[in-house]
Amino acid sequence: MSDWTAFGRVDADGTVYVKTAEGERVVGSWQAGAPEEGLAHFARRFADLVTEVDLTEARLNSGAADAGHSLTTIKRIRASLPEAHVVGDIDALAARLDKLTEVAEAKAGEAKAAKEAARGEALARKTALVEEAEKLAAESTGWKTAGDRLKEILDEWKTIRGVDKKTDGELWKRFAAARDGFTRRRGAHFASLDQQRKQAQTVKEELVAEAEKLKESTDWAATANQLKDLMAQWKAAPRASKEAEQKLWERFRAAQDDFFTRRSEVFSARDNEQRANLERKQALLAEAEALDVDGDPKGAQAKLRDIQAQWHEAGRVPREAAAGLERRLRAVDDKVREVMDSAWRRTTKEDNPLLAQMRTQVAEAEERLARAQAAGDARRVKEAEQALASKRQFLQLAEQAG
Repeated sequence: MSDWTAFGRVDADGTVYVKTAEGERVVGSWQAGAPEEGLAHFARRFADLVTEVDLTEARLNSGAADAGHSLTTIKRIRASLPEAHVVGDIDALAARLDKLTEVAEAKAGEAKAAKEAARGEALARKTALVEEAEKLAAESTGWKTAGDRLKEILDEWKTIRGVDKKTDGELWKRFAAARDGFTRRRGAHFASLDQQRKQAQTVKEELVAEAEKLKESTDWAATANQLKDLMAQWKAAPRASKEAEQKLWERFRAAQDDFFTRRSEVFSARDNEQRANLERKQALLAEAEALDVDGDPKGAQAKLRDIQAQWHEAGRVPREAAAGLERRLRAVDDKVREVMDSAWRRTTKEDNPLLAQMRTQVAEAEERLARAQAAGDARRVKEAEQALASKRQFLQLAEQAG
């Protein structure tokens, strides 16, 4: 700016010229003072233009300004230069503005492409949200989850910008229709559910009544099966309302607990009795297995008969132990029979002590049967009859063999 004469001059009548590559042109008139002051005045105007260009370029390069707006400013300044009332290096400024125009156009193109991409992305996001909402409305039965998701979709929808008004309106209509459809379908579902719950309550009240009738039963096996069947029906039935379901379940469970508690007490007493019987039979078995069958077969046979009598009177033992005990006792009995049979073969029929003993056993079995019949004990009668039949059979076979 200090070398005004390099880019302008003032003639004698005060006309101000600017110098360009195309020649001089008039930019104004100066009558207020010395020619140097006139050149300085028009030079300051040029400096203002340069300052505006500097600012525009800086904002364009930093990305702080919209590239399209910057391009408009650059073109405006460039178009004004041929008529600008300034003194300065207009050619250099024009060249600079031409380069800035290219930069601004490139950046404006990039910005436009980015804006179109953002619009496409926004459109895709809103379209995806609408399609998800429509699917939820048509298919979902997870009412709370789906309802919460529709609210999230609405919140996300509000954050998406860039879709043109017409398209956005069309997408919004689809979303609103999907949300309304979901609301209607959910309402119909819960209305139906209320009806089902009332029906379920009636069914479960009947199940509770049946369970309460059975809770005093002592027919343990049959009643346990009936209660299990009622439980299966309970599980298969729909749920009543939360409050009714809880109260009915408490009554149903209480009836079950009452029955099974009493059954457990009875079974526990029976188990205790059977464990005591088991200990008694184990002691008898140990005594039987310790008999000197080979050394004193007759004495062993007599003691075994006594052990067998006590064995039958000892009563039932736990099922898992019964077979093993009976097998071991039969083994002792078989051994005694084998030894006595061998001795029997060595004697005459009349002198055979084994036959005499077997007849005695038959007589004793007949007496036990008579006592059981007199006592009216059906179980003992049955066991005594079986024992007598077995001993008579063995005696008959022994007598035939002799």
